[in-house]
Amino acid sequence: MREQLELQANQIELVLASHKIPSRVVGGTVTPLNVRFELAMRMDTRLAQLKGLSEEIALSLHAPSCRVVRDNGALNIEVPRTDPLRVALLDVCRRLAFAPPCSPVLGLDERGTPLLLNLPSPDVAHVLISGTTGSGKTALARSMALSLALHNAQRQVQIVLVDPKGHGFAPLAALPHLLCPPVTTVVEATSRLTRLTQEMERRDSEGVNLPRLVVFIDELADLLMMGGKEMEYALTRLSQRGREAGVHLVACTQKPTVAVIGSLTKANFPARIVGSVTSPEEARTAAGISGTGAERLQGRGDFLLIHKGQATRFAAAYISGEEASREALQLRTAGACHMAGRGGAGLVLQQAKWRGGASQAPRSLDRSNNCGSPAQSAGVAVREAFGRG
Repeated sequence: MREQLELQANQIELVLASHKIPSRVVGGTVTPLNVRFELAMRMDTRLAQLKGLSEEIALSLHAPSCRVVRDNGALNIEVPRTDPLRVALLDVCRRLAFAPPCSPVLGLDERGTPLLLNLPSPDVAHVLISGTTGSGKTALARSMALSLALHNAQRQVQIVLVDPKGHGFAPLAALPHLLCPPVTTVVEATSRLTRLTQEMERRDSEGVNLPRLVVFIDELADLLMMGGKEMEYALTRLSQRGREAGVHLVACTQKPTVAVIGSLTKANFPARIVGSVTSPEEARTAAGISGTGAERLQGRGDFLLIHKGQATRFAAAYISGEEASREALQLRTAGACHMAGRGGAGLVLQQAKWRGGASQAPRSLDRSNNCGSPAQSAGVAVREAFGRG
């Protein structure tokens, strides 16, 4: 691995030198999905000039793509790993010492820190997950739902699963937190969402918002097209007024077009999660902002969290269907959550505390550590730095 990193660093320097851009790769970091090379360059180097060479750099490295990233004043070249690692959901959950109520686990950010999303926050409320087939959006939603059940008691959170294909959320059918069995038809989905709008109105009138109701929806575009005006009305009402009544939507779609999701406005889904998409236009529609570079994401768990105009890249937490089914059955047998978080308000983007000492926590190591492989913390892949002499 170390030899490969040196070869790639040399190749990046050669490409830039051929375009009369003096530079040096001084080190970098290895994450579960990418290798990030940090560049030392002249002060007058233009970022646009560097971005214009991204395709040539990728070609020279035999990589499918690469990104030019600015991070805390440093310029970095980000290259996909040839051997990407999955981030195991259960490993992340077991190491969390604190998880705010109703805050699903997303995965690990680029610094190797667990990333959670606080749904009750006014700045979040509802989440739209977009990406092509193979991006991992349904697997991410499944992980989010299971992590809620692992960290919250039934009196805190109840879950509704809308699964038109009938298999994405099927492993979670035994969860004790389910308000009803997984919904698998458009007729059932319309009826259930209509009843949820009625429940929302009842809660509004009584001034209550507990337990939180989190509705996970797969194939949102298909539901909107097949469910017609009644479906669109129910979803619009829930997205507009649900948060104060404790109702939250987490919806997945592989067609993030204006025609499909135009009625569900940006204001109603302030948090967006974007996986790989096919074009800059789809990336802009899915993210709600331009210039995210989502069209260059790798898929299979590589995501951007878009919030308040800022993009946070993360490796999604993953659990297989078999493991998810086993955990759901264990939760039902136990009769209560066995990883329930303690109380307290969380941040919108919660960078969670981990159990154990500093040696067990995800860490960003000093550049003097000449390590070329990801560190492992209780089975969780975190980033590790490498330096160059």
